[in-house]
Amino acid sequence: MLKRLFAEEEGQTLIEYGLLTALIAVVAISILSVLGRKVSDTFTTVNENMTTSS
Repeated sequence: MLKRLFAEEEGQTLIEYGLLTALIAVVAISILSVLGRKVSDTFTTVNENMTTSS
């Protein structure tokens, strides 16, 4: 039973896919957070310039 437990790799593969998916999710959330802030700052700047030039 112990030999079969260590010989099976299905669980290891599943864990690896889970870790990889979690890493991709963290990177995507980080990029979207930074990008979202920059887009928000750009819209704020455009909005301020439009109201002052009218």
